[in-house]
Amino acid sequence: MLAIRLQRLGRKSYPVYRLAVQEANRHPSSGRVVAYVGTYNPHTKEVSIQKEAAQKYLDNGAQPTPRVVKLLNEAGITLPKWVKVPAADKQKVAKNAEKLRKNQPKEEPVAQEAAAEAETAADEPVQE
Repeated sequence: MLAIRLQRLGRKSYPVYRLAVQEANRHPSSGRVVAYVGTYNPHTKEVSIQKEAAQKYLDNGAQPTPRVVKLLNEAGITLPKWVKVPAADKQKVAKNAEKLRKNQPKEEPVAQEAAAEAETAADEPVQE
């Protein structure tokens, strides 16, 4: 079975991807690529896809990954009925959201409290 997946290229900390058609049981970084049908640059969001070649492999049963499905939809390629389209309204869920700094109760800064106490002490007359 064939798969259409992203194959990482580019230098360190600056990935660029190729849309590779290869055997599904192979690792993406290994060889044995049947064909390259496009490129994707996540930094500039630039996608270039050979539409005829991608459509040919999809019609012959190549399974695209969820990210590739999104890229093919944006390129205007019609997907077969059996391809699962990922939900567009998916929201990120943070683990342990109650521990996030933005969800903690607001605290008065200690420096402001000390300055306010010093000011009130200076206003009051000293009793002897």
